[in-house]
Amino acid sequence: MSKKNKSFLKKEYFKELAESFFENRFTNIGYLPRWIIICIDVTILILASFLTYLIVANLTLRFYDTYSLSTRYGIIILANVLCFLAFRTYAGIIRYSTFIDAFRLLLSTFSAFLILVSLNYLHYFSTGNKIYLMPALAIHFVISFILLLAFRIAVKFLFENYLLANKKENLTKVVIYGASSNAVALANALNIESPKRYQLVGFIDKKKSKLSKEVLGVPIIHKKKNVSVILRKLKADALILSNESLSNDSKLKIVEDCLEHNYKILKLPTVTDWNDQKEISKSIKKFEIKDLLERNPIELDNTKIAEQIKDKVILITGAAGSIGSEIVYQILNFKPQRVILLDQAETPLYHLSVELEKIKQNVEVIPLVADIKDKKILNHIFSNYCPNVVYHAAAYKHVPLMEESPYQAVVTNVLGTKNLADLSNTYGVDRFVMVSTDKAVNPSNIMGASKRIAEIYVQSLFFELNKNKQNSTKFITTRFGNVLGSNGSVVPLFTKQIEEGGPVTITHPDIIRYFMTIPEACQLVLEAGAMGSGGEIFIFDMGQPVKIIDLAKKMIRLAGFTPDEEIAIKVVGLRPGEKLYEELLNDSAKTLTTHHEKIMIAVETFNGNFKTLEEQLKILQFQAENLNTEKVVSIMKNIVPEFKSKNSVFEALD
Repeated sequence: MSKKNKSFLKKEYFKELAESFFENRFTNIGYLPRWIIICIDVTILILASFLTYLIVANLTLRFYDTYSLSTRYGIIILANVLCFLAFRTYAGIIRYSTFIDAFRLLLSTFSAFLILVSLNYLHYFSTGNKIYLMPALAIHFVISFILLLAFRIAVKFLFENYLLANKKENLTKVVIYGASSNAVALANALNIESPKRYQLVGFIDKKKSKLSKEVLGVPIIHKKKNVSVILRKLKADALILSNESLSNDSKLKIVEDCLEHNYKILKLPTVTDWNDQKEISKSIKKFEIKDLLERNPIELDNTKIAEQIKDKVILITGAAGSIGSEIVYQILNFKPQRVILLDQAETPLYHLSVELEKIKQNVEVIPLVADIKDKKILNHIFSNYCPNVVYHAAAYKHVPLMEESPYQAVVTNVLGTKNLADLSNTYGVDRFVMVSTDKAVNPSNIMGASKRIAEIYVQSLFFELNKNKQNSTKFITTRFGNVLGSNGSVVPLFTKQIEEGGPVTITHPDIIRYFMTIPEACQLVLEAGAMGSGGEIFIFDMGQPVKIIDLAKKMIRLAGFTPDEEIAIKVVGLRPGEKLYEELLNDSAKTLTTHHEKIMIAVETFNGNFKTLEEQLKILQFQAENLNTEKVVSIMKNIVPEFKSKNSVFEALD
């Protein structure tokens, strides 16, 4: 073995020995008490005094002998200790020292220097003799500050390089996307985190710079290539997105690039959501699929919404569901007088009421267990509470289940809606806002057809009453697609399947769907409800449709697995009544714009006679109650001619 190799091995051996020594002895060391820090600082002052004496003694200067040497340096130490106490230099945790701690130390030692200079000249003016040589005071100030600062830097260096709770090879190497002050704050939080989880290896910045730059000892790299290339170059494991100005399209490209090359994506709340800077690093979490679908914040006409809700009695059906509960939370911000929560699901309604009790709102919240099929109890509720606004979100919505249970779809989605609409008119409700679905457009299943009939009845009732000048209630319908994370949504299903190790099941490789987030959908419901004048069907801008198989692959990659290798994707075939794609408008409908860019009005009207519709619904109710399934579906197809069953036993009735 060559001398060079022997030297290298020897160096590595002693390095490992030193790391092992420090780690085994000091890994679990606590924070030093403040009195110990003051004692260490006093010891450093004594050392500075000794060095000052040696330096001045070797110069051509002569010390004043006004007081003894011990008295003179005792006064210096006392002045510095008083300044330590005044500026609280001992209060910081030394291993986490920052520029602020260094600046505080400078103020303390400089203040002590000014005190000693003042004392020196006061003594001179009163006795004619000085205590200190001015050069000696200046030298002591410089040496003491340097030694005090060096001590803190040494401790910080020691902890950062030898006393980490985890070895560096066990840390996740991360790159922060962004180089703003927020990104630097995050980087500082990562460095002081204990136990340490991440090792910062670089920043990525969109701004071009000819000069190579560094922050906190790591490089800032200009993004002129794909992010995955930079991560590979820096040997990183993950990317933390902290750039708040990134557009959704840019974010999507970055995430897809990272996922394709098996890099983890982490995210952080915006700086306005940081409650404590020391807790920033704990807020880092995995990037979720909903983050790819979040769009720019919706600008609401809060004044108009408040006019409809403030100090009013609000009834919300299906209040315990994913849409209904979000409507509840958002409505509370507009200070209604009373909110009535109506749902037939006892346990979810109880949990919602418990959660609402934690919110300090001066709003009376009344949870009521009731079914919208039961007109008798609904009549009691309307007569007892006299709601001003009704948000109708109660419905059965699972397509395959409703194919098996047309009775439930009819009596809840159709007749339940009819009960509410009729009572709203009877009791003079100001506004009735119905939550519908894109599955009501050219329906291919029982659920979609039942929602379309509900839409037709609500709209036709408004125009009939308006024609007869009997209408006081504004009946409004809102229609949107799949809501991300709602009960029965594909996303929670995929999440559960991934957690269980797969397979992730999709019904068809070409199936596509529109998605919105729950808060976004509910915000638009409130906005549409406020802007409507009655009889409208509002449709929402759902963005770009998402291919379900692509959604599944992204979710698998976000979970840290490889699609079709670690987690299988299994095609199980279309379910009864399921379409490959959904629509927000039927073939003959047109749209009108509104003042809100995300909300349009579908120009769809029922061409039939309202009296005829009422007769059809009576027959539909009779057949449903007698469980004559085929006759029920036939009547539904008669009311909604565009209802064509797909992948269903009811195709024979088309």
